[in-house]
Amino acid sequence: SPNNESKVFYLKMKADYNRYIAEFTDGEEKAVAAEHARQAYTAAEETAAKGLPVTHPVRLGLALNFSVFLYEVLSEYDGACAMARAAFESSLAELDNIAEDSYKDSTLIMQLLRDNLTFWMADQAGEE
Repeated sequence: SPNNESKVFYLKMKADYNRYIAEFTDGEEKAVAAEHARQAYTAAEETAAKGLPVTHPVRLGLALNFSVFLYEVLSEYDGACAMARAAFESSLAELDNIAEDSYKDSTLIMQLLRDNLTFWMADQAGEE
């Protein structure tokens, strides 16, 4: 529904804003911004799961940004990879059902999810 899409988009933007603060601060300020980002991303994810198809570009963009947050800010590598993989695989399975008007956006974000996953897995393999 349009309301769900707007709510998810707003929460994602709120989370992204806090993620950017967390990326460029230290100590308590970083911890507070990271927690605010996590809360907003989680709320957005819960809202998206209730009302947006897995192929919706806003839902895919949320998964992309949330997974980057987990990887870059929280160093939760396994969680980031699991989230990116789940979003990519579930949207890939529904590829035939992507709305025509969002096909280009959705497939571009899917490519970014796959690229991140490939890079992260290689990065982790290089550190072992």
